Amino acid sequence: MKVLVVVDMQNDFITGSLGTKEAQAIVPNVKKKIDEAVKNGDMIIFTRDTHYEDYLETKEGKKLPVEHCIKDTDGWQILAELMPPSDYDNVYVLDKFTFGSTELPVSMLCSGLVKNNDEIELIGLCTDICVVSNALILKAAFFDTHEISVDATCCAGVTPETHEAALKTMEMCQINVKR
Repeated sequence: MKVLVVVDMQNDFITGSLGTKEAQAIVPNVKKKIDEAVKNGDMIIFTRDTHYEDYLETKEGKKLPVEHCIKDTDGWQILAELMPPSDYDNVYVLDKFTFGSTELPVSMLCSGLVKNNDEIELIGLCTDICVVSNALILKAAFFDTHEISVDATCCAGVTPETHEAALKTMEMCQINVKR
């Protein structure tokens, strides 16, 4: 079985306060990948960047002073067209409060979302911040038991240059980058 981790495909990163044309451009590829996972009965885990009203006062907010993904706002929501059908049971949403979530591998193991030797594939936003962070955390947690991969056609970075740099970093860390 495969576990598809869809990283932060939220309105604010696509069309909202931090949206980019590159993020908008990958939506059809991401939708196709999610539809394929549903067809195959794969586990789908959506991560959701989650901040609160005091975001601008946090350490991250002081370095990136753009309000985004404030809990319960429209910008915080996962792009609606990407959500699997409501009767699809193999879907899980994890709110994360920083770039990479150390809770991701723990919740995957404790909840039985991942089994030994499952392939874990990541897609989403932003390649150079949250995708690379979560990929490296998963690689460290499952270094000898799971293949970790990233589909570059379903990711976008803050800029095309930093997207490519993140892909190269992941390749250097033995994460399989599908181009």
